[in-house]
Amino acid sequence: MHHDSKITPVATIHLLPKGLGRGLLLQQFAMKNGRQHETLAQKSIKIVLAVSAYWICSIGLVFLNKYLLSSENLKLNAPLFITWYQCLVTVVLCYTCSYLSRIFPSRFSFPSIAFDHRISREVLPLSFVFVAMITTNNLCLKYVGVSFYYVGRSLTTVFNVVCSYLILGQGTSWRALLCCAVIIGGFFLGVDQEDAAGSLSVLGVVYGVAASLCVALNAIYTQRTLPAVGDSVARLTMYNNTNAVVLFIPLMLFSGEFGEIIYFPYLLSTHFWALMTISGVFGFLMGYVTGWQIQVTSPLTHNISGTAKAAAQTVIAVAWWQEVKSVLWWVSNVVVLGGSAAYTAVKRKEMIANHESNAKPRGSVSPDREPILSSKSSGDTSEDV
Repeated sequence: MHHDSKITPVATIHLLPKGLGRGLLLQQFAMKNGRQHETLAQKSIKIVLAVSAYWICSIGLVFLNKYLLSSENLKLNAPLFITWYQCLVTVVLCYTCSYLSRIFPSRFSFPSIAFDHRISREVLPLSFVFVAMITTNNLCLKYVGVSFYYVGRSLTTVFNVVCSYLILGQGTSWRALLCCAVIIGGFFLGVDQEDAAGSLSVLGVVYGVAASLCVALNAIYTQRTLPAVGDSVARLTMYNNTNAVVLFIPLMLFSGEFGEIIYFPYLLSTHFWALMTISGVFGFLMGYVTGWQIQVTSPLTHNISGTAKAAAQTVIAVAWWQEVKSVLWWVSNVVVLGGSAAYTAVKRKEMIANHESNAKPRGSVSPDREPILSSKSSGDTSEDV
């Protein structure tokens, strides 16, 4: 640490405790000195890059997982092993990023990570939900097509409302409930049309419903567990995935996947392990690009982008596999997407109204910039897997 004889404004600000107050002061000081001045074009480029990165990582991860889980070329019936390896890659990347941050602190920013058994035990309840979530997500993707994947998991918003009421005691307006009813209608129409086309997997739908419930529970338990890791999403990611790596071992043992892995013909293939590692990297990057998209836009825009991404993902999947879908099948997708978009709009209006009613005279943060895991909005977001 340098000891200057002259105390500068920046040095004075850095003496303040870490937190939002110090961050805002530093931002204001930087803006006054012109370092944060951005043109409209620069802001637009940042938004385009963030949204593009989110779409590429999210859609790429879904298609890559689909190939690993149910490709006729691989024929590897070991979804738990694939999920376990992706968690392992995430843990390795967390420690790697933490190490690089210590070596290059001025160029690379990542929280310091040191494993603590006590904190790991506190995170364990969330880890059980997390393991159930990523397992059912991948099992759903294994048994249903990518084109139906979004509709198959579309009940996440509905379970968000139900779990928020049962666990957090949060009520929901009739407008939001109406949007949930629309989503449920679209879900059942989609299931009916998959059945009519002869491509319905009942097991895939069951896993999709279970995944939707687990995503909703994961959001609530994440909100409750973050204080245990100092509100650091990176540390929570490390502990969550470390616990998951251990929890998956008995699951793989009881499911008989070790036998599948031992006799897998491509076990020593560099191509197979490269795809497995890339899928793990994409899974790790999803956390970063999601946060980046929210940072340069807002949680509301993130939800809208996620809905649009789901629509694009469905169209790409239909075109890629040259599927022929009925008009009612497309209607079911539009109904689900429309219901989800309407729910987001309703919650935004309610959030703004609540913000204005509780606004302080000195002003506060824009409602669109409220933390995505706050108690007011914890049920309004879903995880992309």
